[in-house]
Parts: sequence; C-alpha cells; structure tokens
Amino acid sequence: MGKAWKFGHDIDTDVIIPARYLNRSEPEYLAAHCMEDADAGFAPGVKSGDVIVGGKNFGCGSSREHAPLAIKASGVKAVVAESFARIFYRNALNIGLPILECPEAAAGIEAGDEVEVEPASGKITNVTRKTSFQAMPFPVFMQELMAAGGLVPYVRGRLKNA
Repeated sequence: MGKAWKFGHDIDTDVIIPARYLNRSEPEYLAAHCMEDADAGFAPGVKSGDVIVGGKNFGCGSSREHAPLAIKASGVKAVVAESFARIFYRNALNIGLPILECPEAAAGIEAGDEVEVEPASGKITNVTRKTSFQAMPFPVFMQELMAAGGLVPYVRGRLKNA
C-alpha cells in the first residue's frame, strides 16, 4: 500500500525526467529528478510502494527509456492511468515497471489517497475511499517478465535455465 501521486493528462517523458538530466543514466540519479517539473515535492517525498496516477496519454513524447526507469528507481510500485502512450507502455514493461490502464481508477483516486495495487490480478483498491477498480490483468508471461525485473533479466534467466 502506498500514497497516490496524481498527475493530469499528456504527461510527457520530458516532464517525467527532464532532458537536462539525460547526460547520466544511473537509476538513482534519474529518480532524484523524477517529476520535478510537475511537482517539486515528488522526488524528495515519494516512498517505496507509492503509486503514480495519471490521466490520458501518460508517457507521451520521446521514446526514452529513462522515463520509466526514473519512476521505477524512485520506488513507485505501479503507475495507474486512463491511458498510456504506446512506447512508454512498452518501455515500462521492458524494465519491469507495472502499469495499469484503468480510467475508472484514474478518476476515482485523488492525490494523497492510500492505494493498493495488485498487478497480477489487476485489482486497484483506494483504501482511503473504500473503493475498488479492476484493470486488465497481465498475462502470465508478462507477470514473469516483471517479476524478473524486466526483459533483459527475464531473457538472461531463460537462457541460463535452457
């Protein structure tokens, strides 16, 4: 369970991690600057297990993998949004960051609400408001990929066990 950090529509990758910080790619460095142009209190205030809630087209803009990496490194357990830009969606899954499309949850969760997300089942619970929402659960393969930490660790594990 974690705190909800709510953002609006069309949050692009330059808002998630501003281009001025892309001269380095260490996850901890990126996390220290995550969302700072949208909410200066995010990076210093986010805790492990917190959840980002967004509107339509979350993660639009460039195809940089730094954006989901910055979010994951900040300790965010999952991102719930009304919809995601397709390249962000794929990049997030490739690094093992659970993202769930659920318009009802995006509308029914406010900043600061305590939220519980179960990526395997797609269940999203707003503990503060005592409401639950259902996103599409991930197929078993995608659950395994995320549990492994992303695509590269997943493939390494498969090759090691082959």
